[in-house]
This record gives sequence, structure tokens and C-alpha cells, in this order.
Amino acid sequence: MEIHQLRYLAAVVDEGTFTAAAARLHVSQSGVSTQVGKLERELGQQLLERSGRRVRLTAVGEAVLRLAREALETLDGIEHTAAEFAQATRGRVRLGMITGCSIPGFLDAVAGIGGTHPGIVVSLHEDDSRALQSQVLARSLDLALVAFAGQAEPGLDISVIVDEPIAVVVPDDHRLNRTSVRLTDVQAEKVLCLPHGTGIREAYERSCLQAGVEPRVDIDASSPQTLIGLAQRGAGVAVLSPSSGAGEGLHIVPITDAATRACLGLAIRPDQRSPAARLMLARLRVALTPAG
Repeated sequence: MEIHQLRYLAAVVDEGTFTAAAARLHVSQSGVSTQVGKLERELGQQLLERSGRRVRLTAVGEAVLRLAREALETLDGIEHTAAEFAQATRGRVRLGMITGCSIPGFLDAVAGIGGTHPGIVVSLHEDDSRALQSQVLARSLDLALVAFAGQAEPGLDISVIVDEPIAVVVPDDHRLNRTSVRLTDVQAEKVLCLPHGTGIREAYERSCLQAGVEPRVDIDASSPQTLIGLAQRGAGVAVLSPSSGAGEGLHIVPITDAATRACLGLAIRPDQRSPAARLMLARLRVALTPAG
């Protein structure tokens, strides 16, 4: 049994398919499949059910995966401890980010850490916020930039960067270009929003349900800039947070009866002891916290 076989097994389970696991690990799909199969033969047990579009753990696989994750965590701890004694912060940081993230401060921090700490390697993984929080809890990510509505998943330490109400972005000549609107006003229009699993979408749908309004989205897209571009072209009104900004010819209008706020934060496990991950967290906090 080799340590990379355990990493491959964990990646296949996290990603759901051998192909997706191979892409995350930057190896061939056949290599991942071969090594997991070799591990199963060495153990004399089938760990994965391969029928259907996504693989699933067998009962034996569930028990083995728990121990595999503990072994991988221990190995990472050994490497980080040795690095600390060498008076150097080094290691791999598995960093999650919201799909389509283009926040300048986030990108600046990720780009800059290699210059000050060349021993740190950053692996970036994009997904929706719900999935990112689950992956941090499952230890397949060290930390992640996530969006959420109200409260994040229990068991995470969250450094909140943004906490604000939702709003609509409308063209300057639109009938909803007022000082404020209500959710019933928004629902009378074509609604543009981020997809399920994002904090904005969750805040919008929760607010609608609390106001007794049936939530409806006509077009969803993973990037706020895409929604802003569609709003500019008259495709509808975009439900976003004020900090998402507005393009030329657009106006941000508060939704007065939106009861749930949208938050953006950095999620990490309380027991995360990796010096590299903690350093990355500190850098991101500084880069993303508004001045003043």
C-alpha cells in the first residue's frame, strides 16, 4: 500500500468520478483507476461501486476512507512540523474558491504568496459554496472562500468579509430604478440570479419564502459579471449584493423586504494546524478586508 493510492481514493470519492479526480490531481484517468484497483487487490476488498455515472463507496470503502483521511492528515502534519523546525513555512495549501471568482484581493493574495514563501504550493479548486464548505469539513480542502446566507455550515470557523442585504441591478431607464423595491416588484420582472449553492441565491429564495412570495429565477449564471452584462442588454433584473457593483447604464436598488442577508467569508476547520494554510488564511483576511 502506498500513500498516493490513499490520496487517489479520497479524490475519487470527493469528485464522484475517476475523470474528475484525475483532473484535480493532474494525472491521467487510467493512472487513478489503476492505482485504486491495485489498492483494492492488495486489501482483498472492493472499495468502490463503479455502476452508474458516479462512483459510490462500499461499506468496506467507507471504513477504509475514514482511516485513509486520518493517515493523510497525519502525513501532512509530519511534513508541516518538519518545515516548522526548518524555520520555513512550506507545504501544499488546498484552497477552494467560488466558481468564476474574480475578486482582485483574493487573486492578489494567491498570486503573491509564492513570491514571499516559495516553499508553499497552492492548489485551487472551484465549486459552489455549499460544496466547498462540505469539502473543508471533509478535509479535502484546507480552507475556502465561500458565500452563504444567514449562517455557514456548523463546524467551520468563518472569517466574515462581506455581510450585506441583497439588491437588484437594473438599467437606468427601467421602471424599478427607484430608491427601493419589494420582492413582489422583482417577481414581476424576468429575474437573473446566481445558481443554487451560492449565498446570493439562498438569501434571495429564503427572503421570498419569508415574504410569502414564490421565488422564481428565469436565467442563472455562475458569474455576477455575466448577470450584470445580461441586465445591461435588457434580459431582466439581476439579484445580487451591492458590492457586486453595476456596469455602465445600470443602477443598484435595495430590496426593502429581503429578510436574509448575503455573506462572504473564509472557511477553515478549527483544528487546521497547517502553517501554510494558516498563513494563506492570514494573507486572504488582509487582502479581502475593506480598508477603514
